[in-house]
Amino acid sequence: MALSREQIAQRIARELQDGFYVNLGIGIPTLVANYIPDGIEVMLQSENGLLGMGPFPTEDEIDADMINAGKQTVTAATGASIFSSAESFAMIRGGHVDLTVLGAFEVDVNGNIASWMIPGKLIKGMGGAMDLVAGADNIIVTMTHASKHGESKLLTECSLPLTGSGCIKKVLTDLAYMEIKDGAFHLKERAPGVSVEEIVSKTEGKLVVPDNVPEMVFS
Repeated sequence: MALSREQIAQRIARELQDGFYVNLGIGIPTLVANYIPDGIEVMLQSENGLLGMGPFPTEDEIDADMINAGKQTVTAATGASIFSSAESFAMIRGGHVDLTVLGAFEVDVNGNIASWMIPGKLIKGMGGAMDLVAGADNIIVTMTHASKHGESKLLTECSLPLTGSGCIKKVLTDLAYMEIKDGAFHLKERAPGVSVEEIVSKTEGKLVVPDNVPEMVFS
């Protein structure tokens, strides 16, 4: 069974380490803020100028002026700092973000990512994605494994305009967790109830499958 948006966010949250500065992209990545493991502290950074983003607000906590880069209302954690987007991008471009979580339309076996444009369709635009993929060494991409028409998004070569080249090392889809190295996707984990055969059939790019692929475990 494919992972839900919330389960994807939970699995990504396990990659967080104590003391990390983390940027969460628009969409599923923003949900990671709700699943930070107990016992660790991370500072969530938003490119519109917030360091120390908290979980989404309850109805009583909503402040229309406190938003993330996706214009969603958020909360500020204790010790948060608010500053200009210019200073925020200086942090990103200077390599001061420990982990970046982004959505994507396509990823290929060489670690290329396409996340900002589909010809003929109205998309919000690049946003901070190009700066994030250029300034971060540790990036996790989250996406559905295939389109609604069943076409793979894990490709031999991206067909859409690139956001960045050779920069993606980890991908978490609704079916699997994979690492990218040596010109291939390496299958590390699979969603509960999802077979290796299904993952293989929906992965266009070269896929390396070990003898044992453990299922992800959710409490």
